[in-house]
Amino acid sequence: MNLMETMTTFGHEKVLFVNNEKAGLKAIIAVHNTNLGPAIGGCRLFPYASYDDALFDVLRLSRGMSHKNAVAGLPHGGGKGVIIADPSQKTEAMFEAFAEAVEGLG
Repeated sequence: MNLMETMTTFGHEKVLFVNNEKAGLKAIIAVHNTNLGPAIGGCRLFPYASYDDALFDVLRLSRGMSHKNAVAGLPHGGGKGVIIADPSQKTEAMFEAFAEAVEGLG
């Protein structure tokens, strides 16, 4: 199944792939659903074995956030981000670049 088919099947609105070599950032940000309001969620930093593994995880996690927010009665949809890196290699520049990517989603 290709990415667009997967997004359609699981109800995702947006998937953003981020590559900022200067900051050492490789990340994927997924917005599952904004029907109840702006998407909220968190970020996972993990050394995924492959980009496919990272993509599967961010899609699963963002969908879960939509459901958690709805069950909690929050006026928010679900979103999530994954940073593909070894946690021991994290830097301030990496997180700043990630924050800029999230901010760019509006």
